[in-house]
Amino acid sequence: MIAVMQRTLALGAAMALVGCAQPGPKPLYQWAGYQSSVYQYLKTNGAEPGAQIASLEAQLEKNRVAGQASPPGMRAHLALLYAKTGDDVAAQRHLEAERAQFPESSTYVDFLLKNAKKVPGKTVASPPAEAASQPKI
Repeated sequence: MIAVMQRTLALGAAMALVGCAQPGPKPLYQWAGYQSSVYQYLKTNGAEPGAQIASLEAQLEKNRVAGQASPPGMRAHLALLYAKTGDDVAAQRHLEAERAQFPESSTYVDFLLKNAKKVPGKTVASPPAEAASQPKI
């Protein structure tokens, strides 16, 4: 009887160890570099947007090549950095990509794009003249 209990206990322990050894689920998003970049931005009060842009663009490319999804907010943060450097076209492109990847952000992204048009000297999200002249159906 004791031998049976010992075997059962040993078998149960072995099964528990095998179960723990399995790799966990694959993460939904690839966060590498993004969180540290946002932390650096906040820590330095946005002092070096160019270096962060290069870092985040490289991470986006790595994610794309590896077939991994970029996390929510990454492209929006890039848009902020591009807007800070004056590249409004790239800022708009990344906001639109954020909206496409995460439709739940569309209300906020639309708000940002609409208000960017109101800032004097800014041309973010201005449609081409020929598109503006065409009637909407």
